[in-house]
Amino acid sequence: MLRLSHLAAAVAVAASLFGIGPAAAAEPAPKEFRVGFQKTGLPVITRHQQIIEKALAPEGVNVRWVEFPSGPPLLEALNAGAVDVGWTGDAPPIFAQAAGANIVYVAALPSNGAGEAILVPKDSPITSVAELKGHKVGVTKGSSAQNLLVAALERAGVPFSDITPVYLSPADAAAAFANGKVDAWAIWDPFFAIAEHRHAPRVLTTTKDELAVNTYFLANKSFANAHPATVTTAIDALKKSADWADANRPAVAKVLSEVTGVPQEPQTKAAERAEFGVIPLSAEVIAGQQQTADRFFRLGLIPRAIVVSDAVWTPAASN
Repeated sequence: MLRLSHLAAAVAVAASLFGIGPAAAAEPAPKEFRVGFQKTGLPVITRHQQIIEKALAPEGVNVRWVEFPSGPPLLEALNAGAVDVGWTGDAPPIFAQAAGANIVYVAALPSNGAGEAILVPKDSPITSVAELKGHKVGVTKGSSAQNLLVAALERAGVPFSDITPVYLSPADAAAAFANGKVDAWAIWDPFFAIAEHRHAPRVLTTTKDELAVNTYFLANKSFANAHPATVTTAIDALKKSADWADANRPAVAKVLSEVTGVPQEPQTKAAERAEFGVIPLSAEVIAGQQQTADRFFRLGLIPRAIVVSDAVWTPAASN
């Protein structure tokens, strides 16, 4: 018995030294897993298919989906611990990290690409990004559309200070655009596709034309460190959904239309130009996100310089 006690003590010491003992082990599976989402893109498909729910059911985990109108409020909730994971465009996590938010990148997804654009009314005299100088542009503050606007202006040689950004939610910006309260609008699908369907606007440029960026699946850092297996399960579910969506675009449009209430015609257009996939957080991906962060700091859009890689999570980081 004495030898067994000594052996147990030695194992405990070794385990603590190598970070594999009870003190370093992840907590039990959570009772509830809260996923923040917007009514667009891959998370909507994943929710509809209930892949996360099925994967976590054996652990007794209840999955709750929490809807947000855009990325910035989703990131606020993620920082506060009101949701555990969520998907946003490229810009929201940069603003959040600059504000000291308790978030981490856990996976990358393709850019909004051709599904994000700067629009003007069909009869507008504005024919290029350079001609936005001196005009009002509707955009959601801290969103990926703002990054598109900033980058497109920079490429056209127009200082961001030479336009008047009108910061609005997507719904409010849609109304302002329709009523002529703004001269242009930077926006993503399905709002972009809806505007095309209703107003036949002219497209000045798209994210695909201007930027090599990604969108991101993020987590509350404390939650990810405590429950790495749950986060990994969610990432695996996204991968399965992405594979299905890429091969079944008509069905994707139908699902998105049913879930969002947006007519199937614009949802079909959005589904056809969307890119589906889950991408590793490679050095190249992080370098691209760092370029965006540096651009925002240079223009005074964030209060301090940040190092994006400081907010990249891996399961090993939880030990």
